[in-house]
Amino acid sequence: MRRIVLAVGSFYGMLSVILGAFGAHAFKEILSAEKIVSFETGVRYQLFHAVLLIVLGLAMKFENGLEKYAARCLMIGAFVFPVSIYFLSFAEHWGVNLKWLGPITPLGGLFMIIGWFLLFLNFLKNPIFKK
Repeated sequence: MRRIVLAVGSFYGMLSVILGAFGAHAFKEILSAEKIVSFETGVRYQLFHAVLLIVLGLAMKFENGLEKYAARCLMIGAFVFPVSIYFLSFAEHWGVNLKWLGPITPLGGLFMIIGWFLLFLNFLKNPIFKK
């Protein structure tokens, strides 16, 4: 589990840096200012959660269900939330109707919230660093 969390975290980090660079330069020529702001929100959330996943991968042993489910929820949420935003940002430019992704974005956010809540419960029950 640790290897997966670290691999996913590093991949999400790499992806967010690449997409952030494109968003700051190339995509500004083809997307409206409003779409760029949405796109950058996806990049920001993906990067924050990439860092979190790497920290968790280094700090946790994933020996209990709370740790495992927290990591899974965070990995799912950190994919679904930003990727749906990325596609929604480009829908108009591509000329496709992706409005059905609108309800998917909050599901990604919900997975992230659940992941954070499970971390909270885990830290209350099982401190990572014991005195």
